Amino acid sequence: MRAALAAVIIASLATPALAQQPHMQEYGQPDKEKTASQKAADKAAADAYQRSLSAIPDKGTQDPWGTVRSDAPKPAATKTAKTKTKTGSTDAKPQ
Repeated sequence: MRAALAAVIIASLATPALAQQPHMQEYGQPDKEKTASQKAADKAAADAYQRSLSAIPDKGTQDPWGTVRSDAPKPAATKTAKTKTKTGSTDAKPQ
């Protein structure tokens, strides 16, 4: 009895929520024709979007590490390379 009452209460609460949802276009359905006022509103919104994009100043290239680096790059440290012989390295002791 309680389970049936709980199901009825849940169903009665869900019914108004389902009625508030707008109709969704199903797959394969053709698009609805827009009215002239909807087309004008879409064009005005697109124009406003383009104007807002053109109002953004171009900052150019930005270097986030620019304040950390020094002005000139440091030269790479050179290591002296030891030559190896066929029998081994030059560090080997002679016998």
